[in-house]
Amino acid sequence: MSLSFNHFEVFQLAVSFEIDTKKLAESYRNLQRTIHPDKYANAPERERRLAMQKAAQINEAFQTLKNPLTRALYILQLQGINTNDEHHTMMDGEFLMMQMELREQLAEITQLEQLNEFLSRIEKYQHDLRNKLSQQFAEENWQQAHDSVRQFQFFNRLHEQALQLEEELI
Repeated sequence: MSLSFNHFEVFQLAVSFEIDTKKLAESYRNLQRTIHPDKYANAPERERRLAMQKAAQINEAFQTLKNPLTRALYILQLQGINTNDEHHTMMDGEFLMMQMELREQLAEITQLEQLNEFLSRIEKYQHDLRNKLSQQFAEENWQQAHDSVRQFQFFNRLHEQALQLEEELI
């Protein structure tokens, strides 16, 4: 395995938003068994260093590909799309209004029942966006996928904030 492989190549997967995560995890475990630095404990320094670099690459690739959001960001990056572009802040007004309303709703939640309903709605948005992303990536509609990824990032952050609130309400 070369250190120049992209994350999909590390696991011999096609570049795709839709991947078999069970196959990914199995491939990860197999690669870790074969390349684990402990196997090279008595090897020359160069081989030990290469084993550590390969293990780090395998770990990074796995962490990136197992999560739909980081996988989507990585695919866009492979397409040369800068996903950290702070100048690209244009979002449609309807989505911006939705963001403000959802943040206000979260701020007003005082009971677990309300929070559970809110979390269910957020998880539905995430599910719908994941399906939308799958289609956009399949159609290689990179700009729309980039916009959807930015929305997906918002819903993931909002979901995390709601889970933090849940800890406070318990």
